[in-house]
Amino acid sequence: MKAWNNTKNPDFILMGLTDYREIQLALSSLFLLIYLITVLGNLGMIMIIYLDHQLHTPMYFFLTHLSFIDLSYSSVITPKTLANLLTSTKNISFVGCFTQLYFFVLFAGAEIFLLSAMGYDRYVAICNPLQYPVIMSSRLCWTLLAGSYMTGILDSSVNVICMSGLTFCKSNIIHHFFCDTSPMLAVSCNDTYGIEVMVFVLAGSTLMMSLITITMSYVSILSTILKIKSTSGKQKAFSTCASHLLGVTIFYGTLIFTYLKPKKSYSLGKDQVASVFYTIVIPMLNPLIYSLRNKQVKNAFFRIMQKSSGSRQ
Repeated sequence: MKAWNNTKNPDFILMGLTDYREIQLALSSLFLLIYLITVLGNLGMIMIIYLDHQLHTPMYFFLTHLSFIDLSYSSVITPKTLANLLTSTKNISFVGCFTQLYFFVLFAGAEIFLLSAMGYDRYVAICNPLQYPVIMSSRLCWTLLAGSYMTGILDSSVNVICMSGLTFCKSNIIHHFFCDTSPMLAVSCNDTYGIEVMVFVLAGSTLMMSLITITMSYVSILSTILKIKSTSGKQKAFSTCASHLLGVTIFYGTLIFTYLKPKKSYSLGKDQVASVFYTIVIPMLNPLIYSLRNKQVKNAFFRIMQKSSGSRQ
C-alpha cells in the first residue's frame, strides 16, 4: 500500500459533522452561542469564587479549577470546529492535530481525577464535618490538584507518543470534527491493535479508579445521610452533593459510551453526537449546574453586585 506523503501534503482534513451547508450554518450558530455561554459561565464562576472570601473553601477551590479545565478543553475543540463549519477549509496541520489531541486528553484526564477529588471532599464534609478543616488542608488540596494535572499529562503523553509513531497512509481525511484517537487510528496503515488496547486500558483504568473513588465516597455519604433524623438536615446534605453527582453522571456517561465499548459497536454518527456533548455542551453545563443549584454561589454573586453598585455611588 502506498503511504500518504505527509511532506507534500502535511495537513489532515477534518470532515466535520455534516456536508450540508444549511445544517453547518445552524450548527455554527448553536456552537458559537454555547461557546460564549461556556466562556462567560466558567470565567464568571472563577471570578465570583476569587472575589468572595466566603467561598475560599476546598470545595470552591476545586470548583475554580473545574471551571478552568472546562474552559480550556472546550477552547481546544470548539474554535477549530466553528472555523471548519464556517469556511470551506477543513485542514488541520499534522502538528496541529497532535497538539489538539494532546491537550484534549490532558484536560479530559485532569477533569476525571478532579471530579474524584471533589467526591472525596464531599465525603469528608458530610461524614467527618468536625475534622473537615484539618483533613482538607491547603496542602492536601494542592496535592490532589497536582495529581489531577499529572494524570492528564501522563495520559496525553503516552497517547500522543504511541500515536506519533504511526504511518498515516490510507488517507489524510479524518471522519470526525476534531483529532481524536479512534478516527486517527482508522487512517493508519500500521497494525493498531496494540495502541487500541493501550488506549482502552489507559482510559478504562483512569475512569474505573475515579468511579470507584466516587462510588465509595457516595456510599459512605448515603449511609451517613440516612442516619440523620431531621428532614432539613437530610435535604441540606443532599443539596451539597447533588450538583457534583449530576455533573459526574453526565460527564462519565458520555465518556464511557464513547471509549469503553467493543470496537464492533462503533457508530460514527452516535459517537459524534456523544463527542459533541462532552467536548462542547458539558463545559457549558457545569457552571450552570454548580451555580443555579448552589445558594452560596448565587448569594456571593449578589454580594459582589451590591459591592460593585455601592462603590459606584
